[in-house]
Amino acid sequence: MSKATNVTIFKEPGAVSTQKRELSDFAKSMFKTTTSRRIQTNTNGTFKRIVNGEQVGNAVRGELNVIIINSLPEVSRIYYADKFDPNKEATLPNCWSNRGDKPEAAAKDPQHSNCADCPQNVKGSGENGSKACRYQRRVAVLLADDPSGDVYQFNIPAKSLFGKGTGNSHPFESYTKFLSSNGEGIDNVVTNISFDSNADTMELLFTPVRNISDGEYELVRAAQAKPETKMYTAITVAQTDGVKKPPAAVEEKPKAKVTRSDEPEESDEPVKRSNKKSSDTAPAGKKSLSDVVDAWGSDD
Repeated sequence: MSKATNVTIFKEPGAVSTQKRELSDFAKSMFKTTTSRRIQTNTNGTFKRIVNGEQVGNAVRGELNVIIINSLPEVSRIYYADKFDPNKEATLPNCWSNRGDKPEAAAKDPQHSNCADCPQNVKGSGENGSKACRYQRRVAVLLADDPSGDVYQFNIPAKSLFGKGTGNSHPFESYTKFLSSNGEGIDNVVTNISFDSNADTMELLFTPVRNISDGEYELVRAAQAKPETKMYTAITVAQTDGVKKPPAAVEEKPKAKVTRSDEPEESDEPVKRSNKKSSDTAPAGKKSLSDVVDAWGSDD
């Protein structure tokens, strides 16, 4: 189809530009996506692709390679009054904060005007002496070796955020600092996400695999310009999947004498490693889309 044919949408055809014109940020913001994609982690040690609320393909067990292309600068917070029950109908959270400072305007049951002084941010407000309001981080990712360039949302739970790593493997916040201290950008490496086999609960580890290839670099830049990429970094997944049931009401509890803490309990300063790259590791070659789909064929 010729360029002249493409301008027939105009009532008054005018001069045709001889220069390539990039879409402005405003124009990009007007595009709407009708497809929601996310990678779901499961307690049985698998990852599942969820598209528009439905599983696509088979689960992948144990580990997954991705390229992390976007996240909010701050760790988010999310609060549910009810204890999680996989057999119950999903509800929206009672309260949440994308930047961890104050409830979002869309929160149906805000617990306080700010997160630092919120009663749900107090040790002992949750189970086993924990805080009822949980830290959480949403990131936008590409699947490594996937030529489609489809963007997925990935949720990193609180127990996979903070702490110290061992060798090249780290909890997420420590992982970003580890890369930075070694001169690498998080969107310039392929990241392996794996279940920690030494943990008593479901916890994830993040490990750098290799630098991205030139072809992957182009996919990353194109994906970072998509409106859904930034959208996927915000809470909540439930809204993305169309969950509309309101949250459970919060019961009034007697106030207890507890110690407040606004910061994570563990330091996650990384240790710079001298041998950050292996000389015998070469970038993986391009794979076809069918090859990538076949890789999601492990047991559930």
